[in-house]
Amino acid sequence: MPSILDNLKSVTKKGKSKMVLLVADGLGGIPHPEFGYQTELEAAKTPNLDELAKRSVLGLSCAVNYGITPGSGPGHVGLFGYNPEELTIGRGVLEALGVGFALEAGDVAARANFATQDAEGVIVDRRAGRISTEECSRIVSKIEQEVKEIEGVKIILKPGMEHRFVLVLRGDGLGDRIKDTDPQKEGSRPYEPEALDQGSKKTARVLRLFLEKAQKIIKDEPKANAILLRGFALPPKLEKFSERYGGIRALAIAIYPMYKGITRLFGFDTPDIEGTLEDEINYLKEKWEDYDFFFVHYKDTDKAGEDGDFSKKVKCIEYLDKFIPEILSLSPDVLLITADHSTPTLLHSHSWHPSPVLLCSPYAGADNCQRFTERECKNGYLGQVPAQALMSLMLANGLRLGKFGA
Repeated sequence: MPSILDNLKSVTKKGKSKMVLLVADGLGGIPHPEFGYQTELEAAKTPNLDELAKRSVLGLSCAVNYGITPGSGPGHVGLFGYNPEELTIGRGVLEALGVGFALEAGDVAARANFATQDAEGVIVDRRAGRISTEECSRIVSKIEQEVKEIEGVKIILKPGMEHRFVLVLRGDGLGDRIKDTDPQKEGSRPYEPEALDQGSKKTARVLRLFLEKAQKIIKDEPKANAILLRGFALPPKLEKFSERYGGIRALAIAIYPMYKGITRLFGFDTPDIEGTLEDEINYLKEKWEDYDFFFVHYKDTDKAGEDGDFSKKVKCIEYLDKFIPEILSLSPDVLLITADHSTPTLLHSHSWHPSPVLLCSPYAGADNCQRFTERECKNGYLGQVPAQALMSLMLANGLRLGKFGA
């Protein structure tokens, strides 16, 4: 049965409130035995977040469902107030939109990684040592000069950041039900592209030929000598963010292409920002009068978590903390700080653990929590809520929702 959260149009109101959703990607962690059974948030010195926590309400959010580890796509679908179990957006689509590529109906897009494999074809580094963006562009250019079309299907390659790039297949008769070739771990060989339904057999065949040709071209590269593909997808149809929330003016401030992709898909104004979190915050200040809703994305916490680097993730959290006063200086009516998923350094990957949430507004109240940490959030006023509910909580505290029913 549809939930009110799936359609807030009937209660959405116009208003002038300013709302900020600050997403520290992969923020949450779990107690690490090598660091005194602390999480990264607990180990970090975060005076500004902790002071803010004392006048806010805290809680935990579940991105998809209990025990389910979300990808970045479903994590953000939930944060924007959509049901991630019903609205599936392939990673390839997000990556393509993120690098500014306009997909057409029938295009099949995939997220691609350069990787390092040994002489036996076993993957020894899924991220090719995180080669530079310039190096990625050079290698992508080398491939696209040699491979332009296969069986009447146009091959389109677009470099992303570091080791990432986008593959788009454009032609007739293509399906997107393809098994990922990325084994998601070192020590394994890449999988062969495999069609999961009849309509995707041509796609799988073209992909096999593409990988065979590309492999010959990059075989002598010192790091980026293999390609991993995942997230095959056709462009979806969905309700835009502004339509869903009463014409709200939304701005997305993100560095990494994937997150620019998802906000462009939802209709946010999404400029091509480069640099650091400091550059993002400066852009937030510059555009403060022009929008109602601001999505600010910080990636480095997730990167450190995936690398299994506890100390680095702690430093990333402390760096984030330095900018909290600058956001507060803008006097947002609502500030919500959370993550799209947890990335504990103990696991070196995304996890199913709930994300910490901080909600600050004159109408939100305050609880007895003293720090912004997972254990404090567990005792917070909000309790544990689905990520999909966070958007309605922001709107309510921004006085943008009316009464439901008589």
